[in-house]
Amino acid sequence: MNLKILGVDIAKNVFHFHGVDEHGREVLKKKVYRSEFLCEISKLKRCRVVLESCGGANYWAREIERAGHKSQL
Repeated sequence: MNLKILGVDIAKNVFHFHGVDEHGREVLKKKVYRSEFLCEISKLKRCRVVLESCGGANYWAREIERAGHKSQL
């Protein structure tokens, strides 16, 4: 899997991942529970993670950067 950009839809209990490669083709589509989020992010190859701008987005962006990814709101 050649993941380039990961889009994350942040919700209260369930987050949705949508990953694309450098050609814009879908390579990852996954539902992740809040309790599993950081573990799942840590398993992925380093990429840009794009988050929607909401109340908790800054917190999650910091956690994503700690896991070694580049975050973008």
